[in-house]
Amino acid sequence: MAYQFKNMTVLIVESTRAMSELTKSVLITFGVTDIHTAFSSEEGFKMFCDLEPDLVIIDWLQDPDNGLNLTKRIRSDTRSPNPFTPIILMTGYSQKHRVLQARDSGITEFLVKPFTAKALYQRIEQIIEMPRYFVVSERYFGPDRRRKRDAQYSGPDRRADNQPEPFSSPERIKATLSAAEKAKEILLRHNTPNDTQQDK
Repeated sequence: MAYQFKNMTVLIVESTRAMSELTKSVLITFGVTDIHTAFSSEEGFKMFCDLEPDLVIIDWLQDPDNGLNLTKRIRSDTRSPNPFTPIILMTGYSQKHRVLQARDSGITEFLVKPFTAKALYQRIEQIIEMPRYFVVSERYFGPDRRRKRDAQYSGPDRRADNQPEPFSSPERIKATLSAAEKAKEILLRHNTPNDTQQDK
């Protein structure tokens, strides 16, 4: 299914102007018109709080205040207006330990640079069509990091079958939307199926 995103608000947090313009131009081809750009983690978080975007696309950025820290702030800072906002992390780092670091920070999707328009579209499509519930624990708050569930696994880290819904947010987080509900909200509010299949 192809979507139109003309009313979606997207925040890009990118370290280079050239890459931010490239990402913006790709989003425009998808029909996105409300696009905002920040060039640092601090500026990005301020704009996130002001805009409350439907999607955030973050570059790895530079240490010490990098994109992973920004992701954690969006997920857990008391000032965050919506900790469940989908986050796509784009980076030139593709090593396994980098991917795991990104996953553990609370991102929704991971995209390696250089990227194609098709790859970015597929990440957004994945967020809408296959949303993941959020998990809350002492060490992690973010989308379920497991893509697949192994019903046969019985190791020490297996989650109990009688666990409550994994969507109990900390007291400081007052929002109650699940990742699935957030995606459906975006879809119903902003995205209209297009009879003509969009070139991905």
